[in-house]
Amino acid sequence: MSTTEFRVRAKRLVQAKRLVVKVGSALLVDGKSGRLNRQWLESLAADIARARDRGQQVIVVSSGAIALGRRQLGLKDGRLRLEESQAAAAVGQIRLAHAWKEVFDEHAIAVAQVLLTLGDTEQRRRYLNARRTLDTLLTLGAVPVINENDTVATAEIRYGDNDRLAARVAQMASAECLVLLSDVDGLYTADPSRDPAAVFIPEVTEVTAAIEGMATGPTSGVGSGGMATKVAAGRIAVAAGCNLCIATGRRPNPLRAIEAGERCTWFRRSGTARAVRKQWIAGTLRPGGRLTLDPGAVAALLRGKSLLPAGVVAVEGTFERGDTVSVVDAAGREIARGLCAYSAADAGRLLGRNSKDIEALLGYRGREELIHRDDLVLL
Repeated sequence: MSTTEFRVRAKRLVQAKRLVVKVGSALLVDGKSGRLNRQWLESLAADIARARDRGQQVIVVSSGAIALGRRQLGLKDGRLRLEESQAAAAVGQIRLAHAWKEVFDEHAIAVAQVLLTLGDTEQRRRYLNARRTLDTLLTLGAVPVINENDTVATAEIRYGDNDRLAARVAQMASAECLVLLSDVDGLYTADPSRDPAAVFIPEVTEVTAAIEGMATGPTSGVGSGGMATKVAAGRIAVAAGCNLCIATGRRPNPLRAIEAGERCTWFRRSGTARAVRKQWIAGTLRPGGRLTLDPGAVAALLRGKSLLPAGVVAVEGTFERGDTVSVVDAAGREIARGLCAYSAADAGRLLGRNSKDIEALLGYRGREELIHRDDLVLL
């Protein structure tokens, strides 16, 4: 495949409104010295600043905390015990967050540290809380830098690698593109370091058993991921309507290199992030409850507006914040489904009230909408 063809595919990166970039430990930390690769990190920050200048929102998923912390604690090379990894992460997170802050300060960009565990992306309520935090940070112009919360996560509740975590973050944030920067330049039919006949694969349109069989374990000795985790991330991302790119970071300005047509592997999505999300909402078999609307609210929804409390005349069922509810008109006809921003009890208190009264009625400041239009699908 020619440079021009790779450059055409790179439009998926350039045109994404929301972009997630995952950085592997082998890129951030020198494997021999255990020191931060500062110049490389500065070049990536410049790439991200460039993406923001053209209107993109960017989230970073960053490895490196354990690799940085183990050197400072004097832990020897080789596999660490869980408690040693947690101790190294506790020390390394401080250094890692400070490094990201410094490189983004050069571009006057606010950076936010966000630590997640497996449960934060798997349990619905925690998932919604995390998503709202990310949305708010991005709206306010910050770059969230995310890592797994290795300090407190046990072996049973850990991702164990940041490739799959990055895919879950992309899904959570409804990102259109995820870039996995690593020490490999893409997917091959076999491990190219062991098999000289291995063939490079520029694009994957479906994650089949054959594709999964091409994946191998980690090779750098620094990170915990490998091609197998990247393929798993590809499956998660494309199912969420997000294009995924596996690219080498073994050069300065790695995002700009992808845009210029450097070789990489693309996992192509089958639909948009919003479309996939709304298909999931529409396909809910048993909504948790039902909201009945007045004619004005029905008309507003048909014009593409969000559902406000003022337009709701009845709340039925037992549901929690983030559950799918059925939205019906006065005759009981289902016109939409959506994810309700309030529990059934709180929605009942807001019935027919103005959004400005929410804080006084509930004792906390919640969303203005019962169902935001991004969480609503018309039937």
